[in-house]
Amino acid sequence: MRFDVVTLFPGIFSGYLQQSILNKAIQRGILSVHLHDLRNWSHDKHRSVDDRPYGGGPGMVIRVEPVVECVEEIQASGEEPGRLVLLSPQGKRLDQSLTADLSTASRLVLICGRYEGFDQRVLDILEPEEISIGDYVLNGGEVAAMVIIDSVLRLVPGVLGDERSSQEDSFSQQHGMLEFSQYTRPRVYRGREVPEILLTGDHQAIARWRQEDSYRRTRTKRQDLLPDPRRRPPPPETT
Repeated sequence: MRFDVVTLFPGIFSGYLQQSILNKAIQRGILSVHLHDLRNWSHDKHRSVDDRPYGGGPGMVIRVEPVVECVEEIQASGEEPGRLVLLSPQGKRLDQSLTADLSTASRLVLICGRYEGFDQRVLDILEPEEISIGDYVLNGGEVAAMVIIDSVLRLVPGVLGDERSSQEDSFSQQHGMLEFSQYTRPRVYRGREVPEILLTGDHQAIARWRQEDSYRRTRTKRQDLLPDPRRRPPPPETT
C-alpha cells in the first residue's frame, strides 16, 4: 500500500516514519510513504503558497494553484491514481468502519491543511473526500494524516505479526465493543491477581470470559457503543 502526503511541513513526519510497526512495514516493502512539500509547486521565488482572504478576515488561505497542480502531478505518477483525502474538521468523522474502508485502497493521497484552510476551488476542482479525526481544531492536518496512516496500516495484511491483533482491537470486534482486559507477568502484583480463568489453558472458557469482559467494559465505559436496546444481543452468560 502507498501513502502520498501533501504538506507544508514534511519534516514533521521524519521521526514518525522511523519508529515501530510503520518503519518495519516500510523496511519490508509492505507499504510506502511519500512526502510532497507543497512549496515545490509555488508560483513565486519566495515559495509562498498562501495569501490574504478575499472579503477580509484574519489569517491566511492556501492558494488553489499549488494544491491542484501538486495533486494532479502526484495522481499522474505511479501505476494508478490514489483515493484522495483532504483532512478537514468539516469532513466525515473517522471511525473503525471508515478506517477499514480506507484500508481496501492500494493508494491514499492525504492533503494536509494549514492556516485558515484552502481556497474553496481546491475542493471544487479536486473533489476530495473530506475526513475529520474529531470535533476540535489542530494547527494543521499533519497529525490527522498520521492518525489515518496509523489506523489503516494495522489492517494491511502482513503489517502485524499476528493478524488477530487488529481483529481483537477495540471497535474492531463484533458489535463494535471495547477490547477485553489484558494481563501478563507477574501473576500477582500488590495483591491484585490475574483472573484464574486465563491460566487454565481452556481456550473456549477463556474466549467466553473475554467476551463477557468486553461487554462489561463497554457497558461501563462506552455505553453509547452498544446497539439499540431493541436490537441488542443478550449479554454473555456468566459460567
